[in-house]
Amino acid sequence: MSDYTISRVHPSDGRGNRAVGRLLEAEGIRRDGNLDYTCAMFDEDLNAIATGSCFGNTLRCMAVSHEHQGEGLMNEIVTHLVQRQFERGCFHLFLYTKCSAARFFRDLGFYEIVRIEDAEDPAGGIVFMENKRTGFQDYLRALEGPRSGAPGSAAVVMNANPFTLGHQHLVERASAESGAVHLFVLSEDASLVPFSVRKRLVLEGTNHLKNVIVHDSGPYIISGATFPSYFQRDEAAVIRSHASLDLAVFVKIAAVLGIGARYVGEEPQSLVTGIYNQLMARSLPEHGIRCVIVPRKKQGGEVISASTARQAIRAGDLERLKALVPPSTCAYFASDEARPVIERIRAADDVVHY
Repeated sequence: MSDYTISRVHPSDGRGNRAVGRLLEAEGIRRDGNLDYTCAMFDEDLNAIATGSCFGNTLRCMAVSHEHQGEGLMNEIVTHLVQRQFERGCFHLFLYTKCSAARFFRDLGFYEIVRIEDAEDPAGGIVFMENKRTGFQDYLRALEGPRSGAPGSAAVVMNANPFTLGHQHLVERASAESGAVHLFVLSEDASLVPFSVRKRLVLEGTNHLKNVIVHDSGPYIISGATFPSYFQRDEAAVIRSHASLDLAVFVKIAAVLGIGARYVGEEPQSLVTGIYNQLMARSLPEHGIRCVIVPRKKQGGEVISASTARQAIRAGDLERLKALVPPSTCAYFASDEARPVIERIRAADDVVHY
């Protein structure tokens, strides 16, 4: 153990947060926008010399001053963060690190799920890790069922925030052209519409399609909120790395379920999803998986999207919403049950996804 004490840095602690920011900047790390706990070690001059943070079930923004490396401070930071996570009931933990640091985290009890290499920096790249030795293998086994390996199987991945006629159109197209469709709903609760509601509306909106199997994504299909940006060069690198890691996970899932095609909606509006689709179209065929980009469904000449549905909900425009979503989704948002979700949407700073 070092002579330094680890203390929490509260969001209201301006001096402490500035010190953490200076340390991260000095070590080439951008402070992540998604953090719900931060800790640090300070020297006698109140300079931060080691820090780490959490968001949900992930550890992130971990750094040690180059002047103090080799003193075992990172080990203490990680141990502290893991204990903190256990105290708040998070036992299955994840982290992302550069390939060059993966061995260090293996020694601390983390196991590799997938990695992507960086052609420009062989020591860089990103490794996605968890603290359960067989966590990902257990998830893959849980996905298997009677329809696993069905000839002509396809996949669709969606957030469905909320489930729209556009989502339904995509699933119907995949269903008509495939022996079975494995539909993954992002299960992280980082959206305006809670996961329990999103999944229910997906099930109700696809129950007429008998070859569709709905799965929870679990923690492995990575959402934008979960994926860290703190050691990426710029936003374009963040998007490419996020997509590459997500696709590396998906390829392993596809191998277990016998998936030969992934259906995605054409994306004329979202920059992030547009880049993601381009990468999928280029990389999935390398693994024997077709990438089928389906033109988006339109209403009145306008592309139907979850963003336009949320705008209608925010405005209280039920008539417009009826033209954008299936009857089951519309019925939910017309019910008393939906009031807390509607209030959350109305209170949001922005309901448009870029």
